[in-house]
Amino acid sequence: MLIVRTPYRISLLGGTTDAQEWLLNHSGEVINTSIDKYCYIFIKRMPNYFTHKYRIVYREIEYAKELDDIKHQSVRECIRFSGINDGIELIHSGDVPARSGLGSSSSFTVGCMNALYSLQGKYIPREVLAREAIYIEQKILKENVGSQDQIAVSVGGFNRIIFDNGDFTIYPVITTKDRIKELNNRLMLFYTKIERTSSDIIASYVSDINNKRMQQRINKEIANEGLRIICSQADIRQIGDLLHEYWLMKKSLGNQISNNKIDELYELAIANGAIGGKILGSGGGGCLLLFVEPHLQNKIKDLFKNLVYIPFEFENLGSHVWRN
Repeated sequence: MLIVRTPYRISLLGGTTDAQEWLLNHSGEVINTSIDKYCYIFIKRMPNYFTHKYRIVYREIEYAKELDDIKHQSVRECIRFSGINDGIELIHSGDVPARSGLGSSSSFTVGCMNALYSLQGKYIPREVLAREAIYIEQKILKENVGSQDQIAVSVGGFNRIIFDNGDFTIYPVITTKDRIKELNNRLMLFYTKIERTSSDIIASYVSDINNKRMQQRINKEIANEGLRIICSQADIRQIGDLLHEYWLMKKSLGNQISNNKIDELYELAIANGAIGGKILGSGGGGCLLLFVEPHLQNKIKDLFKNLVYIPFEFENLGSHVWRN
């Protein structure tokens, strides 16, 4: 049996400039990082003396004799794309709930592909794995998803990703370990328990995104400014200010990105010492990221005691075979 572990990610700045529709005519830039919360894919070959060829375990348990009988679209198309002909048993487990805004869908796709290739004894370079996951999600499954999540969880680490001319380039953020720790120690993550489907939220604003050039230009400028701050000795609290500016800008893209409950939570955090923050992923629910000075974090935890606090650290491994 193989176990592939794939991290989830935090999109820090620049999100929405990686949207499919935007990249058809424009460039994009994001800063993101993988974190130490993971999607696990357990996989092994299915002996041919079982009456079924496939056993797939996630929220449901599926038994299928033929590939086309598998209901889970991502699993079915990943198996088809990988070219494996053997029967398989595939089990999914995750550290956080689906639809959390942490890139869980792309972590699953990347982890699934990595597991299927590894079971065949094939090593696929991380960037190739990311490109294939993007292709499967956007072209085969026709999902309304961007292109940063697949890259972030494939390669791991703290990166600046540039999108241009239908491709991407990854630039690791070069700074000191102390600077990264300084930033990590000021970021708080809360699961709001508000469920939403990412593709539905994206669909609500992406069709008009080419008419939001001003917001997208501001978005890229914020990402550039954030990179400058992280890679210098500037006051790290400026990242909190940029997160606040970004969140206000992003909300202007569509009326489903936020809601009354999210606005109440965010305003409560700001009123009690948070400098900035944002809903992660497409918006509408999932996880709330906040920039809070360490001496005020216990106060924020107390205020949000009805939410789920998720402590995390940045990680550098990306998707990898964890156990063999």
